[in-house]
This record gives sequence, structure tokens and C-alpha cells, in this order.
Amino acid sequence: MQLLLAKRRSEVEKLTATPRSISTDGLVAQFEAKLPFKYTDGQKEVNSEIEADMKKSHPMHRLLQGEVGSGKTVVALRAALSVIESGGQAALLAPTEVLASQHAKTIEKLLGELALGGSILDSQGGTQISLLTGSMSKESKKKELARISNGEVGIVVGTHALIQDGVEFNDLALVIVDEQHRFGVEQRDALRMKAKLPPHLLVMTATPIPRTVAMTIFGDLDISTLRQLPSGRSPIATHVIAVLEKPKYLERAWERIKEEVAKGHQAYVVAPRISDNSETKVKFSERDLAIAKLMGDSLEDIDIDEELASVEELAPKLATGPLKGLKVAPLHGRQSSELKESTMNAFAKREIDVLVSTTVIEVGVDVPNASTMVIMDADRFGVSQLHQLRGRVGRGSVPGLCLLVTRSGAQTPAMERLNAVAATLDGFELSRIDLDQRREGDVLGAAQSGTKSHLRLLKVLRDEAVIEGAREVAIKIIEQDPELTKNKILAGELEKLARQEESAFIDKG
Repeated sequence: MQLLLAKRRSEVEKLTATPRSISTDGLVAQFEAKLPFKYTDGQKEVNSEIEADMKKSHPMHRLLQGEVGSGKTVVALRAALSVIESGGQAALLAPTEVLASQHAKTIEKLLGELALGGSILDSQGGTQISLLTGSMSKESKKKELARISNGEVGIVVGTHALIQDGVEFNDLALVIVDEQHRFGVEQRDALRMKAKLPPHLLVMTATPIPRTVAMTIFGDLDISTLRQLPSGRSPIATHVIAVLEKPKYLERAWERIKEEVAKGHQAYVVAPRISDNSETKVKFSERDLAIAKLMGDSLEDIDIDEELASVEELAPKLATGPLKGLKVAPLHGRQSSELKESTMNAFAKREIDVLVSTTVIEVGVDVPNASTMVIMDADRFGVSQLHQLRGRVGRGSVPGLCLLVTRSGAQTPAMERLNAVAATLDGFELSRIDLDQRREGDVLGAAQSGTKSHLRLLKVLRDEAVIEGAREVAIKIIEQDPELTKNKILAGELEKLARQEESAFIDKG
């Protein structure tokens, strides 16, 4: 498998891309001069790695992983501005309209007056941003498509709408894919095919991945990691509320929300379901399902025998009960795009005190004034989801508070998982705990593909040295014999693996 990844990496290096250099007095320099904060040491290091990659004549192929709030967006924006300087365009592909809209607003805010520039060919005059989503009116979409194709727009942010027919770029130079696990390789490649020459690729994920797993799944990507949080980010205290043992603690949770709102802050309440009529199976995120399958486990076989909290039931109940007097609003995926957008805007403007939501707020939502989060039936979420959700608070100067509500018993695996989340804010540590608790089975096992795994005896945490050794050997073999003409048996095995269903999962890297 490491040979397959090394070969793909080698093939990317044979492609021809337009080198992109950063000038000392261009758009990047203007942007950095206006930034109200300094880069962390980690951001400086990753900026340098990306800058060096994009100067080369073959495409960058890099994964940027970082903690929630570690500043990935600023790093990606700097990369985008560096291609705009030389007349190129950047496209940012996001999985949901809420996230795409949030990214567009964040970029506009970071750029300030630089987002009001003229043509992308005028590096001294800034650039322009376009947001492209599926729910736009035909007239609005037509206008944006014209701006994108004639080069008026430098940064295009969008959902799957970006990869549809009719979207043409003037010179697509950089593709940024956010939350990569939510896109298949076909979708990513459909966007890359819109470029005249192979574009540089930056894949971002806020799900920290243990090094061994990264080497196994994303071995054809160079990996950059942001661990350090920017200064000014506040700590988040996390506590588990076991309602069967201490029911009054839940009453206290609602009181804490009222106290925080009285201080001028806001809160989130997260529920696992939209309504009581929702399917009985909990909808885990694609990330959690993929990681579970990767580890030879399944999250889909959880038996739901009790009522779970739902947004549509909980929001009015809180508004007329324990949170009476506060402005409470629901937010979930079945609402219209206009309603979702207006609700998020109202929350950002402090017109809503408490947002009762599903995991639609899991990534990308940035409201620094939100200080508290209560996650109902927290045992129904995966570790990485809980870590993502928790990252929505403590984003400003106010310390964050996250309360994990559960009806699980004291000695259950679910309670162990929640206690692990409460004990650390280190997403990389949590990802190792998560793998350990999932019994880390086959890396590409029967649960994933239904076929016999070549790696039946491998365990990703135990066998780190084996994985690393295989990777080093594979890279050397491909360097010395790229087509494996001197290694006929290896070539045959590689061809088998490439044909197998198992490699489809690797392709998503």
C-alpha cells in the first residue's frame, strides 16, 4: 500500500504546474501589513512550506491539519493571495452552504479593503471574492459565473456548485478543499479539471490524525500540522453531566446559560436529531463513520432504545421553560438556506441569545461572543465530533464552557469516551484514544471493503515502526525504479491492490 501511495506521489511530481512566487511588495505583503495579529510559529513554518511548494514547476499536493481554531484559514488565504499576485485564481471547496458562507465572510473580514480590488491582474488593487452555492437564484449565479470566467474574481468560495458544468475559471491556480473527508476523489478532481494546467492543491482538515494513520491514508500528500493556538484564544472547560445520577446538574446547566447571557455572552445547545419524527438511527458524520470503518468497527450498529433530544422539540421547550426570557432560535439542515443564513447572521449580531442546533455548526462557525455549549445526548456523537463542536466556544477573550449531557451509566464505554474528551483539549491525543477505544482493527479491513485485507494483522498504533519502515522503503524503490520494471513481482501485487475496492478509500486522500 505504501508503494501505491509513493507511486501516486511520484506521478504528481511529473505533472507541470505554473510556479507561483511571492513578491516583497505585492498583495501578500499588503495583507500581512494589515493583519491585527502575528502569525504563530507553526503558521510561519507552514507558510514557508506552502511558499516553497508553489515555487516549483510541479503541483503542490499538501494536507494541512490543525486543531480547531489553530488558524488554518489565514494560512490558506495567504496561499490564495500568492497565486492571485501572479494573475491566478483560487477556489475554496466547502461541504455545506453554512460553512461556505462563513468562509466567504471570514476572508472578506481578513482582507478588509483588499477585498474591494479591481481585476485579479491588478495585484496592487486587491482582489474580489465570489460565493457560489446551489441555492442561488439563476440571475445571481449567472452574474457570478461571468465574473469568475473573465478573471474579475480572485477567490471563489463555494459548495458542490463549484464543480458543476458552466463554471469556468480564467486561470485556476490553487484548489483548497476544506474538510476533505466529506468529498470523494471524483468531486475534487472535477474541480481540478477546470484548470488549464494542473493546479496546486491544499487539503484542510480540523480532525487531528495520528501520524501513523496519516502515513497510511494520506501517504501521497505532504503533511503540515498546526498544533499551536493563536494568542488570545481562551481555554475551554469541559464537564460531563450524568443526568441519571445527578438530574439537578442539568437544571444547573440551564442556569449557567442564563448567567452567561446576563454577562452579555451567548450559548449553543446541540441535539443529535432534528425532530421526533427523525429516523431512529443516529446520523453520525461521514468522518466518524469512515474512521470507524477504517478501524474495523462500526458506529451504525448502536441500538437506540430511548428518546433522543431533538432541535424542534428542545428549542420551544427551553424558550418557555428553563430559558424563558431569552431569545432562543433553532438551526438545522432541513431549513431553507435563507433561514439558516438569517439565523446565523442574527446570532453573529447578538440578536439571538441561544442557538439550538444540530451538528450543522460543527465546523467553520465563528462567533467569538459565544461562551457556553450544552451538548445533549453527547454519547451519541463520536470523539472527533465532540471536539469539533466544543471548538465553537472560547473563540474570543471569554473562557469557554462545554457541558456534555448523557444518560449513560458510570462504567460504560460511552462514559469513558466522554470523560476522555473532558480530560484534554489536545485533539491529537483524543484521536489516539478514539482509535484505541475503537479496537483499531484492519487499516483497510473487511468492514470497509467487504474483501480480504492485505493488512489483516496490522494495528496502526502498535505497528507505527512497521508503517514508517514500509513507507521509507517504498519511497526508495519508486525513486530508483518508478515503473517497477526491475521488480516484476512487486509490480504485479501493486496492480492487484490498485484494482481492488480497498484502494478507493485511499483515493479520497
